[in-house]
Amino acid sequence: MSFSLPCPPVPVNEPVRSYAPGSPERASLQRRLEELAAQPVEIPLFIGGEEVRTGDLEEIRAPHRRDLLLGHYHKARPEHVEQAIAVATAAREAWMRTSREERTAIFLRAAELLAGPWRDTLNAATMLGQSKTAYQAEIDSACELIDFWRFNVHFMAQIHAQQPMSSPGVWNRLEYRPLDGFVFAVTPFNFTAIAGNLPTAPAMMGNTVVWKPASSSVYSNWMVMRLLDQAGLPPGVINFVPGSGSKVGNPVMDSPHLGGVHFTGSVPTWNRLWRQVSENLDRYRCYPRLVGETGGKDFVVAHPSADPEALMVGLLRGAFEFQGQKCSAASRAYIPEGLWKGGLRDRLVEEVGTISMGDVADFRNFMGAVIDQEAFDRISGYLDHARNSSGIQVLTGGQADASQGFFVQPTVLAVQDPRDRIMQEEVFGPVLSVHVYPDADFHETLRLCDSTSPFGLTGAIFAQDRRAVQQAFEVLRFAAGNFYINDKPTGAVVGQQPFGGSRLSGTNDKAGSMMNLLRWTSARAIKETFAPPTDWRYPFMADEG
Repeated sequence: MSFSLPCPPVPVNEPVRSYAPGSPERASLQRRLEELAAQPVEIPLFIGGEEVRTGDLEEIRAPHRRDLLLGHYHKARPEHVEQAIAVATAAREAWMRTSREERTAIFLRAAELLAGPWRDTLNAATMLGQSKTAYQAEIDSACELIDFWRFNVHFMAQIHAQQPMSSPGVWNRLEYRPLDGFVFAVTPFNFTAIAGNLPTAPAMMGNTVVWKPASSSVYSNWMVMRLLDQAGLPPGVINFVPGSGSKVGNPVMDSPHLGGVHFTGSVPTWNRLWRQVSENLDRYRCYPRLVGETGGKDFVVAHPSADPEALMVGLLRGAFEFQGQKCSAASRAYIPEGLWKGGLRDRLVEEVGTISMGDVADFRNFMGAVIDQEAFDRISGYLDHARNSSGIQVLTGGQADASQGFFVQPTVLAVQDPRDRIMQEEVFGPVLSVHVYPDADFHETLRLCDSTSPFGLTGAIFAQDRRAVQQAFEVLRFAAGNFYINDKPTGAVVGQQPFGGSRLSGTNDKAGSMMNLLRWTSARAIKETFAPPTDWRYPFMADEG
């Protein structure tokens, strides 16, 4: 029991290391890359604080070096999922009663471990397993995950401080309970930080969790699980259960103890989970909370007044960092004809042509490989569509090669039909589709941008004319949950740009803010009357005179 109401340290965003030549962090990370590459691992399930081996093994290979075996992981069967559910349900009572300051201390310790001795391990694992460059890994598996843990405990304290007013003779208060059941965390391959946040945000609020990592990021996610264990997370609070979607997901969705789903992934998978919840409503003890982010067809709209150099950099970085495998990646652009023919086209094609792609252990490379064969085949299908369409011109790139790794060239397409499928569908790869519009049609182009894609995640306007900025701000209000002015549509920072979108991009519960944490608590209002009435009659009932 605590005899105080302690506040956690005021959070600040973790500084991003440069990994410049000659820097100590560069040499340290390079050593860790070599060590991990030389030490294949066998990754178990982790249920109730115990390692569980199923014997059903799956290989883990580096996407950029298919000959590099990083290890194997054990895949869960339905009986292991049932075990994880039982353990999470059993652990719920003790974890719920663990004080806020004790829970805070665990996650702040995890943040410090990641900022220090675990930093190279998480970054190297993310580089090797997900083909991220050193910088992309640093801003993800180090800085963003550290920020999630530091800021979320701060948000939790702010939530708990929100209390109702009381009238004379009455004390009103709110108790922030966990949900009435466990949380199912389904995490994506593309951000180690998201994989770390989705199970830990509900856990901070007193929930226990069954965590299904993406099959293509089990390697780095296992390192996160080990770090949390070292930080002192009690057994059973988060249970690590890799495996196929159906073998893990179906038993979870059938459980009457399901309290919520925290998800990042594809629209079809999210729709299937939502549908399963709907079909199973009669068996649940409560209505499960559904929090999901699915993806986007993120846009850049340029006004004729846009700075061409800033626009070029925003397009290049926004479209091609981490091979375009960010939910927020710039995938479609609307460029005025004057800017395009006035030099932007040639400048963009020239710069994209200089992008170096290859093994991320070579720090000179800007891009690595896409995550796996399935992604490679899907992106290659879009490139085939572009090459075979008379209304699409491949300006640069357009080729893919899986002989050594799953490499797709950074590609820029000029698309005549603004409603071609490649301007509407999420490619999730290094493909930027550009539609050129007449300079006088800026307003019509804004309407076109708003109505073209079913998604609503991120978008950007580039303009030096403030009236154009305001016009885009108004017309594109629901086209993006994260809207950028004269900046690329990627790179949301915890505590600065809460992240999420609506339409088919998800429930817009804004990871990296108090809004997301509120979804993992179920408040109880308490009224205590100090001198309750002893007569049931009201004064208005008395006789007159």
